[in-house]
Amino acid sequence: MLQCASRSPDTWKQNKTMAEYSSLLSDLSENITNEDLEQLKSACKEDIPEDQSNNITSSKEWFSYLEKNDKLAQDNLSYIEHIFEISRRPDLLTRVIEYRTKVLKISEDDEIDTKLTRIPSAKKYKDIIRQPSEDEIIKLAPPPKKA
Repeated sequence: MLQCASRSPDTWKQNKTMAEYSSLLSDLSENITNEDLEQLKSACKEDIPEDQSNNITSSKEWFSYLEKNDKLAQDNLSYIEHIFEISRRPDLLTRVIEYRTKVLKISEDDEIDTKLTRIPSAKKYKDIIRQPSEDEIIKLAPPPKKA
């Protein structure tokens, strides 16, 4: 009985992580249109044969395919981070990074030494999203007047 009790916090944590992971995939799916899906499938065409890619008609099917082919797991998000980055979807990339840092407790600094993720470049997206200050705006000189 004691052994079972000592495992339950780990089991609870795994269940909670799995629930968070399912929630992440659901959230991502809600923000991927059919047009987005075609772009994402194109970005990973080297990893998904064309005949199988044609059978994927929803983002949930896409995530399922990635999981079955060891490209995606609750503790392995590097592949979709890469795909969202090259597909220019900083909104989706940010959600994955938030999951990784809050649920998996892997910060951007910690991840350099881990095999779970590659180094994301999401920091650069934070700068793109905000508006530049007046000092950061480059002012151009007016064009020369014709004589």
